[in-house]
Order: sequence, then C-alpha cells, then structure tokens
Amino acid sequence: MAIKTMCRSAKIQFLIYISIFFCAVCFTANIHAEEKKTGEIKGIVKAKKEKHRKYALAYIEKTPETYDPPAEHAVMDQKNITFIPHVLPLLKGTTVDFLNSDDVRHNIYSPDDVADNVNLGTWFQGETRSFTFNKPGMATMLCNVHSDMRAYIIVLQNPYFSLVNDDGSFTISNVPEGSYTLKLWTRPKRSLWGKSPEAKDISIKIKAGEITKATFELK
Repeated sequence: MAIKTMCRSAKIQFLIYISIFFCAVCFTANIHAEEKKTGEIKGIVKAKKEKHRKYALAYIEKTPETYDPPAEHAVMDQKNITFIPHVLPLLKGTTVDFLNSDDVRHNIYSPDDVADNVNLGTWFQGETRSFTFNKPGMATMLCNVHSDMRAYIIVLQNPYFSLVNDDGSFTISNVPEGSYTLKLWTRPKRSLWGKSPEAKDISIKIKAGEITKATFELK
C-alpha cells in the first residue's frame, strides 16, 4: 500500500513539473511575441526617367537601437573592369572584402572620409584586400589603374534598408514599431552640369503586423 502511495505521489509530482515547464515555455513564447512588434514597408519610386531611380536605395534614417555588425563579410568584386555590385549598402561596422577577378591589376581607394581616405594598394587576380566601414555615409570607391571604374558603398546606422528594384518597388521587412524618417539615396550625377534628381523624405509610422505604404517622387 505504501509503495502504491509513493508511486501515486511521484506521478502527481511529475505532472506538476510538466505543467510548470509548459507554462514557462508558453510564457516565454508570449514574451518574445510581445517583444517582436514589427511591421513592413512597401514602397514605390516614381521618376520621369527610369535611369534616375536605377541603383536607388530606400532606408530608415535612424532608429533608437544599436546593432552589431554581421560576422560575415560583404564582398565587392572587380570583374570585367567593373565594380560588382555598383552600389553596396552596409550596416555600420561591416567588413568588406575587395576581390580582383580580372587578369589585370586593380587598385582600391576612396577620397571620402567615410572610408578614412583609404588606399588598399594594387594587386593581382585572385587576391583580396579587406576594409571595415565604421562611419555612416557614402564612400565612393575608385581604381587608380582604371579611371572609369566607380562604385558606391552606403554605410547605414541600422539594417532597415532596401535597394530599389527595376520596376521602382522596394520592401523593408521586420521594422520595429515606431515613427521614423524614410529616405531615398540616388546615385550622384557625374556631370558638372545639373544635379541628381531628389525625393523628399517621408515620415512614417510602423505598426505591428501591418504594411505601411510609401511613395517617393524623384524631381
């Protein structure tokens, strides 16, 4: 009889522990669900000429949070006497590996303070040089061996950005609830005459589980 009582007591105790465990799991899941209050931005960039929105970048100017840079390096290649990609957006603190895939020598340098006026030197096919971008802003990347080569690295404070598609659309996902300023970066005009078309900043409010729509007009 005593053995049966002990077994019954142990079974009850086990069921109590199981119940407590599942309650704790559900409570933790609810906390994480509450913490992850995010929404999505779906936008469009309108322009009189499609070339004006080519390589455009939509991004949230600033958020109150800070972010660790990714452990994985970004890559900018030099192939067929061209920088690939032409525009590379990054989170501040990201390291970029610059690769030479051509059978000629290439150089990497930038005249901009965002890139600390870096000059990584000149190297041959298959070699890679790296640089970490710790300052927000735009860095123009050039090659002093080939003067026509040019690319842009955009260093951002947060990971909420998106390159604009060929049809003018863009999507920024997993944006925390809050009010922000949405901006549009466009490629600088290389000609001395005129200036690149610009779009006004957009004030947006993100709500959890909702899609916020935005439209930029390049003028």
